[in-house]
Amino acid sequence: MTSLSASLVRGALLSPLKHAGRPDAALPPDRPTRPATPVAPGPLAAYGRICGFTESGALPLTYPHVLAFPDTMRLMTGRAFPLPVLGLVHTWIEIAPHRPVEPAEPLELTVYAQELNPHRRGTEVTMTTEARVAGELVWESRSGYLSRHAPRRPEPDPASTPSAAEAGANLPAATASTAGRPAAASPEALPARAEWSLPGDLGRRYGAVSGDRNPIHLYPLTARLFGFPRAIAHGMWTAARCLAETRDPAAVRTVRIDFRAPVLLPATVTYAADAAGDAFALRGPGDRVHLVGAVTRKG
Repeated sequence: MTSLSASLVRGALLSPLKHAGRPDAALPPDRPTRPATPVAPGPLAAYGRICGFTESGALPLTYPHVLAFPDTMRLMTGRAFPLPVLGLVHTWIEIAPHRPVEPAEPLELTVYAQELNPHRRGTEVTMTTEARVAGELVWESRSGYLSRHAPRRPEPDPASTPSAAEAGANLPAATASTAGRPAAASPEALPARAEWSLPGDLGRRYGAVSGDRNPIHLYPLTARLFGFPRAIAHGMWTAARCLAETRDPAAVRTVRIDFRAPVLLPATVTYAADAAGDAFALRGPGDRVHLVGAVTRKG
């Protein structure tokens, strides 16, 4: 059994013992770190093929997240983590590539749980991943995972909600520049650029490459155990496949992707984007929006 599979089993066993929404919940202080190691070329090439990345030399924008995911799962399935891993929903990801990373560069990866916040549908945890080369921070990401339960706190007063500009003042430097900009076109209005046919075994194929063999992605039978009529595509595959279409990835300053609805497999989906490719969406039949994303660029 792989370390990631062992983490999933441990998480399944511990989930019934955890109760999301406790007012005294605290996040573990641990910061697991994978020692600096060059990227293995075989798995990298397999990842690039299934996600549609060209062999440009530098690592795909999403690949450090994949490399660090086993450590993320070990942290989230540990006894000290306050949320049950079963039922956690990956709701968004922000990526800040500070410079292109070459596969031969020894990459040190650190993950930690950054914050725990009430959400209108439950409790959301923010997980952070940092990648360094010889001590230099070269890549970082933040991901939101939602544990759904009846909220224990009243909804905030809309009148007290900060404006976009005010919210931007509280964001990390990598993302604050997006606040206050003119609103992008709605995901339904973005023009279609490509149509992709996703096979029923996509979850198994991506799971073999990424190591994420969550049962909701593997077979209709295992997905039904968690309330899905069929296996669903990995959110990070949909994110990676869209980012593989991004022009000049070396110029990307930040990425923000929000996952809206699962993609039931098999499926036909439409990739839509503006003329620059900096605002994009993944849509299904009836213009159902599965994912929305935005890219900012350097300079």
